[in-house]
Amino acid sequence: MNFRDKTILITGATGSFGNAFIKKFLEKYTPNRIKIYSRDEHKQAVLLGKYPNGVLDGFIGDVRDKDRLRRAMDGVDIVIHAAALKRVQSCGYNPFETVKTNIIGSMNVADCALDANVDLVLGISTDKAVAPLNLYGATKMCMEKLLINANNYRGKKRTKISCVRYGNIVGSNGSVVPIWKSQYDSGKPITITNVRATRFWFELDKAIEFVIGCLNEMQNLSGGEIFIPKLPSTKIVDMYHAIYPDKEFTVIGDRIGDKLHETMVLEEEMKHTVEYEHKFLIMPEEPRWSYQQPKGDYCEERTSYRSDNNNWVYGIEEIKKRLEKI
Repeated sequence: MNFRDKTILITGATGSFGNAFIKKFLEKYTPNRIKIYSRDEHKQAVLLGKYPNGVLDGFIGDVRDKDRLRRAMDGVDIVIHAAALKRVQSCGYNPFETVKTNIIGSMNVADCALDANVDLVLGISTDKAVAPLNLYGATKMCMEKLLINANNYRGKKRTKISCVRYGNIVGSNGSVVPIWKSQYDSGKPITITNVRATRFWFELDKAIEFVIGCLNEMQNLSGGEIFIPKLPSTKIVDMYHAIYPDKEFTVIGDRIGDKLHETMVLEEEMKHTVEYEHKFLIMPEEPRWSYQQPKGDYCEERTSYRSDNNNWVYGIEEIKKRLEKI
């Protein structure tokens, strides 16, 4: 895609994803304008200060505020919807607020994008949306369903709406690596919930590259897809020993809402899924719009795609090498 004349709006743009996406994107492309949409004026001022060339434009606003969102989408070509409440425990303790942001906010994004006749909308989802065990996952599952099925409302508009689904980013806020570091620095016991746990390994740079690739692919698809990267898996204990080889850990047991293994694609979803070398593509189950079938074979005979049934696994030495680059 030629992004030179495109105007992009990123919701939740001052978060870790938004900051990394803007940095990586501007290293490769020269868009017409990037609108950063968030409610944190301080973080927004800091982000704007990093790029004094005027390509960034700050919009103070919340995805809950439909009128403000509609104004921000004026003249926008591409929307990346990353705004969400994400901390599992916090979301469970504040359920109404989580629903307002993650569900109603996502509905507002889709509605305003259709009204503004935006070209592409890409929602950032999570593995926790798959067979969710906590409120956060349940709201992200709803986000996926809302965005995918919003294509039913587009009529003759050109808007295509899809999602990308992936797990925790290595080293991101709330993931195990910074939690362990905080525990280590404060002299507290370093904790692991379950020694049998596995996770997918996804580095932030790779996640940004994947999202940009999805935007490019969306031009040739019909909307309603869920993009899922193929990733290596790691055992939590291997990740721990790669960082703290000579220090013992404390097992605290599973927390409510935690999963032993990450699931990216359910077995039931595989009949609607096309597999490629580097990704899976889940097709809409009941498309009510003109749909272009992608090239590739459906995965009807395949079981679910989980971090514990994955043939691509990083051991301790590979994890050490990867962590040195982060």
